[in-house]
Amino acid sequence: MKVEKEFHRIADFIAEYAVRLMGSGVHTSRVVRNTMRISEALGVVTQMTLLHKTIIFSIHDRESGEVFSDVVPVKSFPISFFLNSELSSLSWAALDNHLSLDEIERRYKKIVDTPRINHYLLTFLVACANGAFCQLFGGSWGAIGIVFVATVIGFSLKSFMQKRHISHYVVFVLTAFLSSVIASSALLFNATPDIAIGTSVLFLIPGVPLLNGVIDIVESHILLGTTRLVSALLLVMCIAVGLSITLAIVHNGLVLL
Repeated sequence: MKVEKEFHRIADFIAEYAVRLMGSGVHTSRVVRNTMRISEALGVVTQMTLLHKTIIFSIHDRESGEVFSDVVPVKSFPISFFLNSELSSLSWAALDNHLSLDEIERRYKKIVDTPRINHYLLTFLVACANGAFCQLFGGSWGAIGIVFVATVIGFSLKSFMQKRHISHYVVFVLTAFLSSVIASSALLFNATPDIAIGTSVLFLIPGVPLLNGVIDIVESHILLGTTRLVSALLLVMCIAVGLSITLAIVHNGLVLL
């Protein structure tokens, strides 16, 4: 039989584990499956209600019959496929190898404390990817270079504002505007400016939330899936607003092409 202190430790860890998954861009059914495996490995039964900003837990100890319930806020973390993969692997390891709570917590801390990719390397890779999009859509080499520079500056501005906890909507509008304004310099060189401007904001598209929203709806998590889709579409609208401001400024130049 688990003592009360140990049971509450288990409950707190399960809550932290689920919140970390939700906040790192994992779709709902995977959060549920992974959390259930951790719960089974620790000898408890967990019932969960997942919402966009909160998770409601009810955790039942099979041995003592004690029940612990809590409402935990979902924190926002950077989207991480590494965490997605490693935390899923941890749930399987805990279940298959009958790991103790101490060992699970040790491995969990090691995973979440893993250093993120270097910011400058990440900025470079994002800019390369956006430049590749420009080429894919038929942009000239001059446009590719301009989009690369626009992405570096836009992504840096986005990171700067997010670190200061500025509203996501403001961040997306300003970043889309700055990136597209810089890309509009392709007009000066006649370097396929329409393609340069259009592809300069593609790095902002919230692909993971859009995909997770669709997956959630398909897997019958209708409420959360709809919420995720609406949130993602609002960000897309913010991108459109920023891009529209640029188009309003450079409209005459594009029409003359």
